[in-house]
Amino acid sequence: MVRTPSSDNSGLRKGAWSPDEDTKLVAYITRYGHWNWSQLPRFAGLARSGKSCRLRWMNYLRPNVKRGNFTPQQEECIIRIHAERGNKWSAIAAELPGRTDLEVKNHWHTTLRKRSQEEALAIEETRASKSSKNKESMDLVPNCNGAAVPFSATSQITNSSSPLFSFSSLSSSSKEFSSGPCFP
Repeated sequence: MVRTPSSDNSGLRKGAWSPDEDTKLVAYITRYGHWNWSQLPRFAGLARSGKSCRLRWMNYLRPNVKRGNFTPQQEECIIRIHAERGNKWSAIAAELPGRTDLEVKNHWHTTLRKRSQEEALAIEETRASKSSKNKESMDLVPNCNGAAVPFSATSQITNSSSPLFSFSSLSSSSKEFSSGPCFP
């Protein structure tokens, strides 16, 4: 098994950040700001890519990034906004001050997605049980056009010896069933 290199062909470091690198990045950004992420590592004395520096700053080192568990209010906000907008993690994170899109996405995939699916299933089951109580024994059966037509199970003939429909009454020249919306 081959270990991944700690630097690429251009000499840029990869992998975990050291505390010394974190200190250099924070010191440079607090003094000069982040004006150009691709040029910043060279001026800050870091052998990292601009993307790596930007992600490290945005997701871990910014002073206003909140750490720790999400509150129940934040979790409900994530679930609600995700139901409205989908996987727009930066839009969801914008509604939660101090939380990053990476943090919101990771929290969704580790805990909230399963809970959201379970809640949706429970709501669907309660709707189904309420609607089945309201209907006596009516079922919807598709007709020849695919439209749902009510069909009552209690209206069937209970005498099994007499068929519901007799084919002997139809002839091949019957005009009644030869044309219409179901039979072109």
